[in-house]
Amino acid sequence: MIVPDEIWKLGQARHIARLERNFIEADRLRDQIWSRGWDVIDADGDFRIEPKALYVNYATSRSIKEIECGEIAIAIIVDGFQEDAVATVLGVRAFTNIPIVVLCLKEVGPLEALCDDKTFIIHLDEPCGWGEAASALLKKIQAKYLVFMDPSTRFTADAITPVVAELRKKDFAAVGWRGGLVNIEDQWRSVDDKGPGEVDVLFSYFLAIDREAGILAGGFNLRAIYYRNADIEFSLKLRHSQGRLLQMDLPLEQGRHHGYHDVDPEFSKAQSKKNYDRILEHFRGKSAILSPRR
Repeated sequence: MIVPDEIWKLGQARHIARLERNFIEADRLRDQIWSRGWDVIDADGDFRIEPKALYVNYATSRSIKEIECGEIAIAIIVDGFQEDAVATVLGVRAFTNIPIVVLCLKEVGPLEALCDDKTFIIHLDEPCGWGEAASALLKKIQAKYLVFMDPSTRFTADAITPVVAELRKKDFAAVGWRGGLVNIEDQWRSVDDKGPGEVDVLFSYFLAIDREAGILAGGFNLRAIYYRNADIEFSLKLRHSQGRLLQMDLPLEQGRHHGYHDVDPEFSKAQSKKNYDRILEHFRGKSAILSPRR
């Protein structure tokens, strides 16, 4: 396989950095090479460059290296039901060619066949909760905008272009497909979907964020083992840090949401309650962070 000239130049620059014992720069260049689909191997005082493995295996979420993705990327967390994730990735690919990063908390399975220079598959030896996984991707995917997308969500047309157009205006820190307003009358215990417009919360079926704003808000709660309500907590953290949220009509549809319908109901109920209890503890009554009522 022919190695592109730009990759060879990065490899040569890294080799020089190693000879000069500038290991920080060498590691940065190696990560850059890796993020473009190649790996550099040191041997006998020289180096060679090979295509990277189809997917990358890490011990824990803390081990994940930075992934250079340009302006916008999609992040998908897969906890079983890999065939759903395959359908979602293929659906995205039908309408856009932006980078997709898939983090597998269980076996990779048929997702391995999707690996290419725009689809990065990551597997963890030590599984983690949804909040830890989402925060790791928020930190490690080097893109200006990042879309968290559930494996059950499907593209029916290009959903990226209108979202990027809104985020570029800088009026909103996050743009999504489903969301709503916190119901104040029932003491913040529910969220009402009011349709397109400014909202208090957005759900992670399709949640596009200004990555810097998400990091400044503190990211996702590492204690959130289960996804449900963790995206609500993250949304309120964004609003608390002066970020505004926009719900839009987008060309998306919902398949069977296995993460809700096909997991142990006692587990989902208990973990969802834990997540929402944190929301009530930290945010209930702080009406100043909410969007205008409508």
